Amino acid sequence: MKIENTKAQMRKGVLEFCILSILVNGDAYASDIIAKLKDGKMIVVEGTLYPLLTRLKNAGLLAYRWEESKSGPPRKYYSLTPAGASFLKELNTTWNELVKAVEVTTSKK
Repeated sequence: MKIENTKAQMRKGVLEFCILSILVNGDAYASDIIAKLKDGKMIVVEGTLYPLLTRLKNAGLLAYRWEESKSGPPRKYYSLTPAGASFLKELNTTWNELVKAVEVTTSKK
């Protein structure tokens, strides 16, 4: 078994949570989301991000708006919907429970 495959799957599993967590702080352009994910070592490329943003939008968790750009075509900014904020709250609870479970099972006594 290759460790890199396992690490990639773990990152993939929390990617939606990370995107919603980024957007809780305000609207963001896709390249801003990618930069923030890369800062957190959640390496992501546009080809991975855009389908995920579309899926979250179609699920009613995200909305977007177009904004004119001074240097190029209009930009699509994503934001959290009320349903997305509620979903994120549930994910936070689940994440905290998961962290506690991992700590309990990996702690040495």
